[in-house]
Amino acid sequence: LKPFWLKVFGPSRGRSGAIEDVTRRRQPPPSQGMAAAGKSQELIQQLLQAEKEAEATIATAKKNRQAKLKQAKEKAEEELKAFREEQEKKFQRDCGSKAAADPAAELKGATQKEVDMVQRDYATNKDRTVQYVMGKVLDVPTQLSATQKQALAMRVV
Repeated sequence: LKPFWLKVFGPSRGRSGAIEDVTRRRQPPPSQGMAAAGKSQELIQQLLQAEKEAEATIATAKKNRQAKLKQAKEKAEEELKAFREEQEKKFQRDCGSKAAADPAAELKGATQKEVDMVQRDYATNKDRTVQYVMGKVLDVPTQLSATQKQALAMRVV
C-alpha cells in the first residue's frame, strides 16, 4: 500500500535524476516518526471526514433540488389542470347555448320582423304614392317643348 501523498505527487527524483522511492530515504528517529505518523493519521482522518461531510452535503442538496423540481412540476400541473377545466366549462357553456338555439326559429323571427316592417311602410306610404302616380298621369302639358317644335319645323314627324 502506497501512502496518500505518494499517489498524489508521485515518486520523487533524487540528485541523480533517477526516480527514487521516497519511503526508503532517510527515516526520522522512531520517536519523531510515531508522533508524525499519529498526526498524519489524524489529519488524514480529518480529510476523510471532511470528504464524507461534503459528499453528504452535496447529496442533500441534490435531493432538495429534485424535491423542489418535483414540487414545482406538480404545482404547474395542478394550475394547468385548473385552467383546462375552466376552458372546458367555458367551451361547453358556449357550445351548449349554440346547440340549444334553433337557427330556423331565429331566421323565421327575423323574416317575420322584416315582413312586418314592409307592411307598415306600405300602409304608411300607400295613399301618398297613389296621389303621386295619379298626379303624374293626369298632368299632361298642353304646350310643345322646344325640341318638339324643331322636329315639326323640319317635318321629321
